[in-house]
Amino acid sequence: MENFQILHQDQQTQARCGVYKTHHGEFKTPVFMPVGTQATVKSMQPEQLKQLGAQIILSNTYHLYLRPGHQLIKKLGGLHNFMNWQGPILTDSGGYQVFSLAKMQKVTQEGVKFQSHLDGSYHLLTPELAIEVQEALGSDIMMVLDECLPYPSEKNATLKSMEITLNWEERCLQARTRQDCDLFAIVQGGMYTDLRKICTQRLLEIHEKGTQNSLSKFQGFAVGGVSVGEPIELGYEMVACVTPLLPKELPRYVMGVGYPEDIITCIGYGVDMFDCVIPTRCARHGLLFTPQGKLYIRRAEFSEDSKPIDEKCSCYTCQNYSRAYLRHLSLSKEILSAILNTIHNLHYYFNLLEQARLAIIEQRFSEFKKSFFSLYQK
Repeated sequence: MENFQILHQDQQTQARCGVYKTHHGEFKTPVFMPVGTQATVKSMQPEQLKQLGAQIILSNTYHLYLRPGHQLIKKLGGLHNFMNWQGPILTDSGGYQVFSLAKMQKVTQEGVKFQSHLDGSYHLLTPELAIEVQEALGSDIMMVLDECLPYPSEKNATLKSMEITLNWEERCLQARTRQDCDLFAIVQGGMYTDLRKICTQRLLEIHEKGTQNSLSKFQGFAVGGVSVGEPIELGYEMVACVTPLLPKELPRYVMGVGYPEDIITCIGYGVDMFDCVIPTRCARHGLLFTPQGKLYIRRAEFSEDSKPIDEKCSCYTCQNYSRAYLRHLSLSKEILSAILNTIHNLHYYFNLLEQARLAIIEQRFSEFKKSFFSLYQK
């Protein structure tokens, strides 16, 4: 039986909803995955995440490899037990963090040599090690090792990077040993639609030559290398050119996206999975999301405001606390500020995705999208 099943397809757009089954439970799509970089979603208890409606969370190979180490986590029963989260977990390969955080990095066909941002120690991250670490963690969904280039990047450099990434992806498939850890491919190619199409076709060839053994095939496809500083419309163009080329029966994941307006737009392109630090990071800086758009709670106009963040919101924060109190907490840099703000932002995201799923089921996603953008101020 296949892991992913499409249950409903919108007739006017490419939007669809489905269900993905893992060894730690299933999740409904389209889905938003909160980011738990270091085996924790910042300021949230696992029980709170479950109550809010989190179905699957993302954790980070690079950070957990460096600290506390994947072998220690494996010894302690795997990542699910280590962080007391028994639902599905997706882990990225660590490639993006190497390129964005490491003090020094050098990319070759073998892998990427980098210097830890923690202590300056040198490491070589290969496709084989990326799979070894993720299998030790016990990830439900693993990501291949890829190189993520910044924007802008020259076309020749992007082509060279894409070729290295394709080599790494094939080696990731060959390195797999665990049937219970699914593996997603990543489409790269920078901001060049022709390279994106070539990369997609090459990945499909790698996938299709695999045997019936699930270890030699991908269980999903991701679009990487967007949200790296490019104009948002250019990022949308990359997603829109890739998704129609991907297998309809497999899940599609756009990595690192994003803001509510990005998610709704990409759902219309047929994307099933999203992750981003935005709702949790913004919460810690006093930026809150509402159906009308962003609300910066530290503004002076809220100093005596007795209303909740959103009067129609049913989250714990809105049901119990005023804008004035939340402003006070944020300005005072109290820990409770991060907790209450994160509760609200994640509730908003999960509720938005639930509304999108219902709209797809009821064949009114276009109307839902139009209504969303008529209210939401970027």
